[in-house]
Amino acid sequence: MTMLSIEKLNVWFGTGRDRVDAVKAASFDVGAGESFGLVGESGSGKSTILRAITGLAPTWSGRITVDGRAIERTRPRAFYKQVQMVFQDPYASLHPRHSVDAVLGETLQLHGFKDIDARVVRLLDDVGLGQKFRFRYPHQLSGGQRQRVAIARALAPEPQLLLLDEPTSALDVSVQAEILNLLADLRQEHGLTYLMVSHDLSVVGHMCDRLAVMKDGEIVEIMNVAALRAMQATHPYSQHLLQASV
Repeated sequence: MTMLSIEKLNVWFGTGRDRVDAVKAASFDVGAGESFGLVGESGSGKSTILRAITGLAPTWSGRITVDGRAIERTRPRAFYKQVQMVFQDPYASLHPRHSVDAVLGETLQLHGFKDIDARVVRLLDDVGLGQKFRFRYPHQLSGGQRQRVAIARALAPEPQLLLLDEPTSALDVSVQAEILNLLADLRQEHGLTYLMVSHDLSVVGHMCDRLAVMKDGEIVEIMNVAALRAMQATHPYSQHLLQASV
Protein backbone atom coordinates (compact mmCIF):
# COMPACT_ATOMS: atom_id res chain seq x y z
CA MET A 1 0.00 0.00 0.00
CA THR A 2 1.29 3.46 -0.95
CA MET A 3 1.01 6.23 1.65
CA LEU A 4 2.51 9.04 -0.46
CA SER A 5 2.81 9.36 -4.22
CA ILE A 6 4.58 12.24 -5.97
CA GLU A 7 4.18 12.39 -9.76
CA LYS A 8 5.99 14.90 -11.99
CA LEU A 9 6.05 17.54 -9.24
CA ASN A 10 7.24 20.99 -10.29
CA VAL A 11 7.62 23.79 -7.73
CA TRP A 12 8.60 27.34 -8.62
CA PHE A 13 8.89 30.76 -7.05
CA GLY A 14 8.34 34.11 -8.77
CA THR A 15 7.10 34.81 -12.28
CA GLY A 16 8.50 35.76 -15.67
CA ARG A 17 12.18 36.59 -15.65
CA ASP A 18 12.29 36.26 -11.85
CA ARG A 19 10.94 32.70 -11.86
CA VAL A 20 13.08 30.10 -10.08
CA ASP A 21 12.30 26.42 -10.70
CA ALA A 22 13.07 24.79 -7.35
CA VAL A 23 11.77 21.29 -8.13
CA LYS A 24 11.54 19.80 -11.63
CA ALA A 25 9.42 16.76 -12.53
CA ALA A 26 10.10 14.88 -9.29
CA SER A 27 8.43 11.46 -8.96
CA PHE A 28 8.59 8.83 -6.19
CA ASP A 29 6.34 6.71 -3.98
CA VAL A 30 6.54 6.02 -0.24
CA GLY A 31 4.93 2.85 1.05
CA ALA A 32 2.82 2.77 4.22
CA GLY A 33 5.14 2.29 7.20
CA GLU A 34 8.25 3.07 5.12
CA SER A 35 10.89 5.67 5.91
CA PHE A 36 12.03 7.40 2.72
CA GLY A 37 14.89 9.90 2.53
CA LEU A 38 15.54 12.90 0.29
CA VAL A 39 19.24 13.77 0.12
CA GLY A 40 21.33 16.30 -1.74
CA GLU A 41 23.26 19.49 -1.21
CA SER A 42 21.71 22.69 0.12
CA GLY A 43 19.38 24.26 -2.45
CA SER A 44 18.69 20.98 -4.29
CA GLY A 45 14.94 21.18 -3.65
CA LYS A 46 14.57 18.64 -0.84
CA SER A 47 12.74 20.82 1.69
CA THR A 48 10.71 22.45 -1.07
CA ILE A 49 9.06 19.09 -1.76
CA LEU A 50 7.95 18.89 1.88
CA ARG A 51 6.63 22.43 1.69
CA ALA A 52 4.66 21.65 -1.46
CA ILE A 53 3.05 18.67 0.26
CA THR A 54 1.96 20.76 3.27
CA GLY A 55 0.86 23.81 1.28
CA LEU A 56 3.73 26.06 2.37
CA ALA A 57 4.94 26.27 -1.25
CA PRO A 58 1.72 27.21 -3.08
CA THR A 59 2.96 27.37 -6.69
CA TRP A 60 3.29 23.81 -7.93
CA SER A 61 2.06 21.47 -10.63
CA GLY A 62 1.91 17.70 -10.94
CA ARG A 63 0.12 15.25 -8.67
CA ILE A 64 0.50 14.64 -4.92
CA THR A 65 -1.50 11.75 -3.45
CA VAL A 66 -1.72 10.89 0.26
CA ASP A 67 -3.26 7.53 1.17
CA GLY A 68 -4.94 7.31 -2.23
CA ARG A 69 -6.43 10.82 -2.16
CA ALA A 70 -5.12 13.54 -4.47
CA ILE A 71 -4.18 16.81 -2.76
CA GLU A 72 -6.00 19.91 -3.97
CA ARG A 73 -4.78 23.51 -3.74
CA THR A 74 -6.77 24.05 -0.52
CA ARG A 75 -6.21 21.30 2.02
CA PRO A 76 -9.08 20.29 4.31
CA ARG A 77 -8.54 20.12 8.07
CA ALA A 78 -8.58 16.32 7.83
CA PHE A 79 -5.34 16.53 5.80
CA TYR A 80 -3.49 17.94 8.81
CA LYS A 81 -4.72 15.15 11.04
CA GLN A 82 -3.10 12.74 8.61
CA VAL A 83 0.09 14.65 7.68
CA GLN A 84 2.33 16.57 10.08
CA MET A 85 5.76 18.16 9.76
CA VAL A 86 8.73 18.47 12.12
CA PHE A 87 10.87 21.47 11.23
CA GLN A 88 14.62 21.87 11.30
CA ASP A 89 14.92 24.54 13.99
CA PRO A 90 13.26 23.75 17.35
CA TYR A 91 14.10 27.29 18.48
CA ALA A 92 11.98 28.91 15.75
CA SER A 93 9.12 26.41 15.59
CA LEU A 94 7.85 26.91 19.18
CA HIS A 95 6.15 30.10 20.39
CA PRO A 96 8.43 31.62 23.06
CA ARG A 97 5.51 32.71 25.27
CA HIS A 98 3.59 29.43 25.15
CA SER A 99 4.28 26.72 27.71
CA VAL A 100 4.67 23.11 26.60
CA ASP A 101 1.16 22.49 27.97
CA ALA A 102 -0.25 25.32 25.85
CA VAL A 103 1.57 24.17 22.69
CA LEU A 104 0.25 20.62 22.98
CA GLY A 105 -3.16 21.52 24.41
CA GLU A 106 -3.95 24.02 21.64
CA THR A 107 -2.95 21.51 18.97
CA LEU A 108 -5.19 18.82 20.50
CA GLN A 109 -8.07 21.26 20.83
CA LEU A 110 -7.67 22.40 17.22
CA HIS A 111 -8.04 18.81 16.06
CA GLY A 112 -11.16 18.20 18.12
CA PHE A 113 -9.85 15.99 20.94
CA LYS A 114 -11.67 16.11 24.29
CA ASP A 115 -9.49 14.29 26.86
CA ILE A 116 -6.74 16.90 26.50
CA ASP A 117 -5.06 16.55 29.92
CA ALA A 118 -4.56 12.80 29.56
CA ARG A 119 -3.35 13.18 25.98
CA VAL A 120 -0.78 15.87 26.88
CA VAL A 121 0.67 13.58 29.56
CA ARG A 122 0.76 10.65 27.11
CA LEU A 123 2.47 12.73 24.42
CA LEU A 124 5.17 13.89 26.84
CA ASP A 125 5.75 10.29 27.90
CA ASP A 126 5.91 9.20 24.25
CA VAL A 127 8.76 11.59 23.51
CA GLY A 128 10.65 10.82 26.72
CA LEU A 129 10.07 14.09 28.59
CA GLY A 130 7.48 13.30 31.26
CA GLN A 131 5.13 15.54 33.24
CA LYS A 132 7.84 17.67 34.87
CA PHE A 133 8.27 19.49 31.54
CA ARG A 134 4.58 20.20 31.06
CA PHE A 135 4.52 23.80 32.31
CA ARG A 136 7.96 24.88 31.16
CA TYR A 137 8.57 27.45 28.44
CA PRO A 138 10.87 27.03 25.41
CA HIS A 139 13.63 29.17 26.98
CA GLN A 140 13.74 26.69 29.89
CA LEU A 141 14.43 23.75 27.55
CA SER A 142 17.55 22.53 25.79
CA GLY A 143 17.59 22.20 21.99
CA GLY A 144 16.96 18.47 22.20
CA GLN A 145 14.07 18.96 24.63
CA ARG A 146 12.52 21.59 22.35
CA GLN A 147 12.71 19.20 19.42
CA ARG A 148 11.02 16.51 21.52
CA VAL A 149 8.19 18.97 22.18
CA ALA A 150 7.98 19.71 18.44
CA ILE A 151 7.76 15.96 17.75
CA ALA A 152 5.05 15.59 20.43
CA ARG A 153 3.09 18.41 18.77
CA ALA A 154 3.38 16.65 15.41
CA LEU A 155 2.16 13.39 16.99
CA ALA A 156 -0.83 15.07 18.71
CA PRO A 157 -3.32 14.74 15.81
CA GLU A 158 -2.36 11.03 15.46
CA PRO A 159 -1.01 11.39 11.89
CA GLN A 160 -0.02 8.58 9.56
CA LEU A 161 2.67 10.51 7.67
CA LEU A 162 5.43 12.61 9.26
CA LEU A 163 7.52 14.97 7.14
CA LEU A 164 10.91 15.45 8.80
CA ASP A 165 12.89 18.47 7.58
CA GLU A 166 16.48 18.00 8.82
CA PRO A 167 15.10 17.28 12.32
CA THR A 168 18.52 17.01 14.01
CA SER A 169 20.78 19.37 12.04
CA ALA A 170 20.30 22.30 14.47
CA LEU A 171 21.15 20.13 17.50
CA ASP A 172 24.43 19.28 19.22
CA VAL A 173 26.03 16.10 17.91
CA SER A 174 25.58 14.44 21.32
CA VAL A 175 21.81 14.97 21.13
CA GLN A 176 21.29 14.06 17.47
CA ALA A 177 21.49 10.30 18.02
CA GLU A 178 18.95 10.48 20.87
CA ILE A 179 16.40 12.24 18.65
CA LEU A 180 17.00 9.87 15.72
CA ASN A 181 16.55 6.84 17.99
CA LEU A 182 13.37 8.39 19.39
CA LEU A 183 12.01 8.89 15.87
CA ALA A 184 12.89 5.30 14.93
CA ASP A 185 11.09 4.00 18.04
CA LEU A 186 8.01 6.18 17.41
CA ARG A 187 7.77 4.99 13.83
CA GLN A 188 7.66 1.40 15.04
CA GLU A 189 5.28 2.03 17.95
CA HIS A 190 2.76 4.11 16.00
CA GLY A 191 3.10 2.52 12.55
CA LEU A 192 4.18 5.86 11.05
CA THR A 193 5.40 6.63 7.55
CA TYR A 194 8.35 9.04 7.28
CA LEU A 195 9.55 11.31 4.50
CA MET A 196 12.87 12.66 5.77
CA VAL A 197 15.04 15.41 4.32
CA SER A 198 18.72 15.33 5.23
CA HIS A 199 22.08 16.38 3.83
CA ASP A 200 23.72 13.75 6.05
CA LEU A 201 23.96 10.34 4.39
CA SER A 202 24.77 8.61 7.69
CA VAL A 203 21.46 9.87 9.13
CA VAL A 204 19.58 8.58 6.10
CA GLY A 205 21.45 5.28 6.30
CA HIS A 206 20.35 4.91 9.92
CA MET A 207 16.73 6.05 9.50
CA CYS A 208 15.52 5.19 6.00
CA ASP A 209 14.66 2.16 3.87
CA ARG A 210 15.07 3.93 0.52
CA LEU A 211 16.20 7.35 -0.65
CA ALA A 212 16.11 9.73 -3.59
CA VAL A 213 19.18 11.78 -4.50
CA MET A 214 18.43 15.35 -5.65
CA LYS A 215 20.56 17.76 -7.65
CA ASP A 216 19.45 21.18 -8.88
CA GLY A 217 15.78 20.42 -8.28
CA GLU A 218 15.77 17.04 -10.00
CA ILE A 219 15.80 13.49 -8.66
CA VAL A 220 18.81 11.84 -10.29
CA GLU A 221 18.60 8.44 -8.59
CA ILE A 222 16.43 6.37 -6.25
CA MET A 223 18.16 3.58 -4.33
CA ASN A 224 17.67 1.41 -1.28
CA VAL A 225 19.77 1.81 1.84
CA ALA A 226 21.62 -1.46 1.18
CA ALA A 227 23.00 0.10 -2.02
CA LEU A 228 23.89 3.26 -0.10
CA ARG A 229 25.83 1.30 2.54
CA ALA A 230 27.59 -0.74 -0.17
CA MET A 231 28.55 2.49 -2.00
CA GLN A 232 26.74 1.23 -5.10
CA ALA A 233 25.30 4.44 -6.56
CA THR A 234 24.95 4.52 -10.35
CA HIS A 235 24.61 8.26 -11.07
CA PRO A 236 27.90 10.25 -11.02
CA TYR A 237 26.45 12.86 -8.64
CA SER A 238 25.28 10.17 -6.22
CA GLN A 239 28.74 8.61 -6.36
CA HIS A 240 30.25 12.02 -5.62
CA LEU A 241 27.98 12.45 -2.56
CA LEU A 242 28.92 9.00 -1.26
CA GLN A 243 32.63 9.56 -1.72
CA ALA A 244 32.39 12.96 0.00
CA SER A 245 30.69 11.38 3.01
CA VAL A 246 33.41 8.80 3.67
